[in-house]
Amino acid sequence: MLKEIIIAFQSYVKAHHFITKHKLWKWILIPGILYTLLFSVGMYFFLESSSKAITWLSQLAGVGRWLHHQQSAALSFLFVMGEIMVRLVLFFFYFSLFKYLILIIGSPVFAYLSQQTQALINGKEYSFQTDQVLRDMRRGIRLAIRNSLWQTVYIISLLILSFFPLVGWITPVICIFVESYYYGFSMLDYSCQRHNLDSPASVAYIGQHKGLAIGNGLVFYGMHFIPILGWVLAPAYAVIAATISLYHQNLE
Repeated sequence: MLKEIIIAFQSYVKAHHFITKHKLWKWILIPGILYTLLFSVGMYFFLESSSKAITWLSQLAGVGRWLHHQQSAALSFLFVMGEIMVRLVLFFFYFSLFKYLILIIGSPVFAYLSQQTQALINGKEYSFQTDQVLRDMRRGIRLAIRNSLWQTVYIISLLILSFFPLVGWITPVICIFVESYYYGFSMLDYSCQRHNLDSPASVAYIGQHKGLAIGNGLVFYGMHFIPILGWVLAPAYAVIAATISLYHQNLE
C-alpha cells in the first residue's frame, strides 16, 4: 500500500507538468474558482453552526457545571481534548457531504478532464464525445451517492467513538484516511470506466489498490493548507493525477 501511496503522490507532480505542457489551465481555473467560492461559504456556515451545536450539547448535558464542581484539572483537560476531537470529526463529516456535492456538480468537467488526459497521454487528438461524458457523469453521480452513504455510516461511528476519552483521540486520523480513500475512489473510477469495468468490478479493483485512492485523497486534502491557490487547483489536479496514476496499471 505504501508504494501505491507514493505513486499517487508522484502523480500530482506529473499532473502539474502535464497541465503546463498541454495548456489545460482554463479547465483547472473555472471549476477551481467555483469550488473555492463554495468551500469558503461552506466553511463559514460550518464554523458557525458547529460551535453553536457543541455549546448547546454541552449546556444540555450540564458538562460545564459538573466540571466546575469537580475542580479537576485532569477532567477538564480530557473534556477539552474530547471537544476538539468531536469538532474535528464533525468537520470531516461536513467536508464529506460538501465533497460529494462538488463531485456531483463537477462531474461533467471531471469526466472531460479524465478523458482528455487519457487521450493526450496516448498521443491522440481528443475528440469530445457527448455520450461518453454523459455516461461518465451519470456513473460519477451514482458512485458519489453510494460512497456518501457508506462514508456516513463510518463517520457517524467515529463520531460516537470520539466522545470516549483517550480512545476517541485517534478518530480524526482515521477520518482523514477514510475521507482520502473515498475521494480518491471517485477520481480513479473515471479511468476504470474507460477500461470497461462496471461499477462492481471498479469497486473490487480500487479496493485492491487502496493506496492509490488514499494517496490521491491525501494530497487533495493537503492542498487545502495552501489558502486560495490550493483550493482552486485541488479538484482538477486530483482527477488528472488519478488518471496518470492508473495509466500503467493493468485494468483488464
